[in-house]
Amino acid sequence: MAVKIRLARRGRKKLARFDVVVADARAPRDGRFIQKIGTYNPLTNPATIELNEELAFDWLMKGAQPSDTVKAMLSYRGVMLKRHLQVGVIKGALTQEQADQKLADWKKAKEAKIQGKVDNLSKAKQDAAKARKEAEAKVREARAEAIRKKAEAAAAAPAEAAPAEGKAPAAEEQA
Repeated sequence: MAVKIRLARRGRKKLARFDVVVADARAPRDGRFIQKIGTYNPLTNPATIELNEELAFDWLMKGAQPSDTVKAMLSYRGVMLKRHLQVGVIKGALTQEQADQKLADWKKAKEAKIQGKVDNLSKAKQDAAKARKEAEAKVREARAEAIRKKAEAAAAAPAEAAPAEGKAPAAEEQA
C-alpha cells in the first residue's frame, strides 16, 4: 500500500483551507485518510502552516511520499532537512549531536527570516495607512479652504450690495 502525505481541501468557495493528511494513494483527495497531521491556510500572508513535525517526520521515515506542495511545506518547516540529517546519522556520516546542532541553527535562521518578513509586511501596512491619512488630510484642507473662500465671497457680495442700495434712494431724493 503506497502512503502519501497530501492536502485535503476544506472551506467554502474561494476561502479554501487544507488539512495535511496521511492517506492511501488510491483514496480520493477529500476522502478517507489514515491520520491528520496538520493544517494549511494559504490566504494569510505569510501562509499559515500548523504541522505536527514529529508525526510528519515519523511518516517520512516510514516511507510515506509527500506531494509536491506538502514537500515544499515540510522543507519550509525543516522536516525534510531533519530527515536528511537523520539518514546521514543512520549511515554514520555524522553524529546525532552534530545533526541536532545543524537543525537548530537552520531553524533559528529560518525563524529570523520569517519574523523579518512579518515585520516588513506590518511596516508596509502602517506606511500605507499613514499615506492614506495624509492624503485625506490634504483633501480635507482643500475643501475647508474652498468653503472659506466661498464664505468670504458671499460675505463680501452683500456688503457691496448694501451700499449700492443706500445710494439709489439718495439719488431718487435729489431728483
